[in-house]
Amino acid sequence: MASYSIGDVEEITGVKAHVLRYWESVIPGFAPQKNMAGHRVYSQREIDIILRLKYLINIKKFTIEGARSQIIEDANRLEDDADTLHAIHDLRTDLTDIYLTMRKYRKHEPN
Repeated sequence: MASYSIGDVEEITGVKAHVLRYWESVIPGFAPQKNMAGHRVYSQREIDIILRLKYLINIKKFTIEGARSQIIEDANRLEDDADTLHAIHDLRTDLTDIYLTMRKYRKHEPN
């Protein structure tokens, strides 16, 4: 998994380091790991959040609180989608099992 320093992230996103540090304090779930030296190490997930925040604040003109709420809503929607996909997978598995069971019993039925 790729990891990026705060300087790398600043260069990639165009968001200054002090702003990144501030966002860490106000956006839940946005907290990059720290390496052994105590330096921030950002993942692609954090970069995606930064770019989303930048878009919401600079382009859509959200306040930081509005952007924070939108990020939380986006995360909840993804969780809901994941739950739905998991439920569909489980249902599909159950239906496949039922189909195979029915098929097995049909083989044993006299014509």
